[in-house]
Amino acid sequence: MVYAIIYLYGSRKRMVSMEIARMMDISCVQATSTIAEIDRMVAVAKKHRVICAFALPAFTPYLIAALRDEPDILVGGVVGFPSGQDSTAIKIAAAKELVAMGCDEIDMVVNVGALKSGLDDMVYADILAVRQAIGKIPLKTILEVQYLTDDEIRRGCRLGVKAGAAYIKTSTGWTGKPTTIEHVHLMKETIGDTAGLKAAGGVRDLATLLAMRDAGCTRFGVSVGTAENILEEIDARAAGEQDNVHHRI
Repeated sequence: MVYAIIYLYGSRKRMVSMEIARMMDISCVQATSTIAEIDRMVAVAKKHRVICAFALPAFTPYLIAALRDEPDILVGGVVGFPSGQDSTAIKIAAAKELVAMGCDEIDMVVNVGALKSGLDDMVYADILAVRQAIGKIPLKTILEVQYLTDDEIRRGCRLGVKAGAAYIKTSTGWTGKPTTIEHVHLMKETIGDTAGLKAAGGVRDLATLLAMRDAGCTRFGVSVGTAENILEEIDARAAGEQDNVHHRI
């Protein structure tokens, strides 16, 4: 793998492939995700040293075992996927089970229906209960911005921050609609530096990732194939830049 410094898209901004990998949460969290796909995710995680990998809860113990000897690659657990409509008690139990398994982070879907109903106290209590249940483990709250109005997005962001979430996340990636740069700008404008911002769902190429990074995202939820394509594009561009330097010399 190439870790050379490269220039991209004429931006004159220096970037290293490892720096991008350390912003990536790669995942196999679809209903159809198989053990073979998780094995591929583990291989990609090890090759590129991504920051975190996720599976659905039934396969999370398998993922933890596969990455046991890779302390720099975190394992995340998901709570309330994909609807967010589990009861708070079930979310608490799921979060505690995932932490007991060995998960390093928890990504939790907020109660989208409650948020859209204006039941902010219910949404807040739901997030707070899970955060308290997992102690110092970082919590990311997932809004599903594709289902929300701008006002609902702002309220969801503020409720997550108030409840102590470490990150506010755009989407599960299950909606079939992409997160947009406008979503990212709106969320960053709302939360400022009070929490991190994670984009997921629709981050399918390097140009989009870089634009969202420049807009304030510091973590990205991406599929295994997308992560591999983006990181290999960076490495290929680095190799091309190196070849150009040698040619000029």
